[in-house]
Amino acid sequence: MRLVKDARRAWRWFSVQALAVLGVVAVVWPVLPPETQALVPAAWHPWILGAVAIGGIFGRLVDQGPRE
Repeated sequence: MRLVKDARRAWRWFSVQALAVLGVVAVVWPVLPPETQALVPAAWHPWILGAVAIGGIFGRLVDQGPRE
């Protein structure tokens, strides 16, 4: 297995940022108070997570500028 040439800049990629958001949500959501969780309707959860995942795919496919 080899890393991509510009792996040190991976934190700037939209795909990495989207996966980071999904990871943070998965860890933080269960520990949020029920009052805070109630602000986001349960029916929206799959749509929100799906949108972030699709954003990650889109971010992986889009040219995000020249490599330095």
